[in-house]
Amino acid sequence: MPSVAVKLYSVFFKFMLKHRLQNRIQIDDTNGPNNGTSFGITSRPNEESIAASNPLFTDGVATKDLHVDPATSVSIRIFLPETCLGSPDLDSKSRVRVSTRPGSGSDPNQALILRRNSYGYCTTDSVIENQTNYNKNGFNHRRNSYGCNVVDDLGLKSENGVYRGYNPAGKKNCRKLPVMLQFHGGGFVSGSNDSAANDLFCRRIAKLCDVIVLAVGYRLAPENRYPAAFEDGLKVLHWLAKQANLAECSKSSVGSRRGGEGGGGGGGADLRKSDAYGHIADAFGASLVEPWLAAHGDPSRCVLLGVSCGGNIADYVARKAVEEGKLLDPVKVVAQVLMYPFFIGSVPTHSEIKLANSYFYDKALCTLAWKLFLPEGEFDLDHPAANPLIPGRGPPLKWMPPTLIVVAEHDWMRDRAIAYSEELRKVNVDAPVLEYKDAVHEFATLDMLLKTPQAQACAEDIAIWVKKYISLRGHEFSY
Repeated sequence: MPSVAVKLYSVFFKFMLKHRLQNRIQIDDTNGPNNGTSFGITSRPNEESIAASNPLFTDGVATKDLHVDPATSVSIRIFLPETCLGSPDLDSKSRVRVSTRPGSGSDPNQALILRRNSYGYCTTDSVIENQTNYNKNGFNHRRNSYGCNVVDDLGLKSENGVYRGYNPAGKKNCRKLPVMLQFHGGGFVSGSNDSAANDLFCRRIAKLCDVIVLAVGYRLAPENRYPAAFEDGLKVLHWLAKQANLAECSKSSVGSRRGGEGGGGGGGADLRKSDAYGHIADAFGASLVEPWLAAHGDPSRCVLLGVSCGGNIADYVARKAVEEGKLLDPVKVVAQVLMYPFFIGSVPTHSEIKLANSYFYDKALCTLAWKLFLPEGEFDLDHPAANPLIPGRGPPLKWMPPTLIVVAEHDWMRDRAIAYSEELRKVNVDAPVLEYKDAVHEFATLDMLLKTPQAQACAEDIAIWVKKYISLRGHEFSY
């Protein structure tokens, strides 16, 4: 059973949440159906602490905030792990030394470090080799949170350590990392992508999975009801595809200009031609390329991760990605992770009956949240946004990407999430379920539970599974 502290905090949490939801229902009824605007809001700072963005790699991850849509309040927070600064060439040399260096087992601790090289650990010889490269080429080393020397051989940091990012005219050997879109929880009516709890969780995932995390700040209800939050998730996926294409356009433009400069007698004509191409590229927004993603993002390895109601959004975005197919190129959704998704239905499951008054988010409070989120006059627990098992939801489940579902033992939503995974497995989609004993809803993402061993173990389990689908060397990670 959950600890006494968890039980007491749950009582306080549910009391405050019920008070807030009832106040929003009253305000919504007073203002009428058109109380919201298309711009909307993505956070309620008076309800939770906010973590400021930090472009320094102080704990191994740098962050920045972007507003991605001028018509709405949709924003993202980028979490960039410091491992992106490692040169791919030096990484491969380190791996070779790990496998061929004789006598590496003389020190057990040293041997352990050598085996963990994939997380950024460096061998003694590789450190010496990197120091030699520093003497020859002026490479700059700095210590990262994993305990190894990360090589900034691209010169992309300013004097105060702020990461500058990408220059298309610079070197092309930046390390590419998969991209993960993360959708926070909060019952569609609260939470934010820049809250202290979500910031800590995304930093943990970015380091463990070695990915660039884009935490999406979608519009909240009741100011913006369904389908606003779902459309915002898809909008960020489209924005990612646009960024990838603009970055490639910018690279091509710079490459053609540099080729024209060194092209001999015909260089003048080539240069004029490349300049014209560059103006066309800028007209399409190549100058607005996000530098961190352009330098280090690999959108062909895109993962969706949704927490609670964010799981509903992630599942919607995955379905739309399947329907759009190559229209999203070069973005490819290779997997999704649904953490205790916010599913419900009109016919109650066993857990919805037995655990209706469970911890933190009980069924009555969640029903209130659905009333605030679904369009007025369309409240239905079998709405396609709420129930993943209704027929005709589309597309066919067999086309869905591999889906990892995380559930908690003391969560009334667990059975419907498990049933969804069973339906996916029936059509041969890889859809395992991770169930955590004595756990409650949001046990791995709630502020007071984030630093528990169970929350850390959950993040590590997610990383193990995700790496099956984002690894460039095959499925060497498995259960």
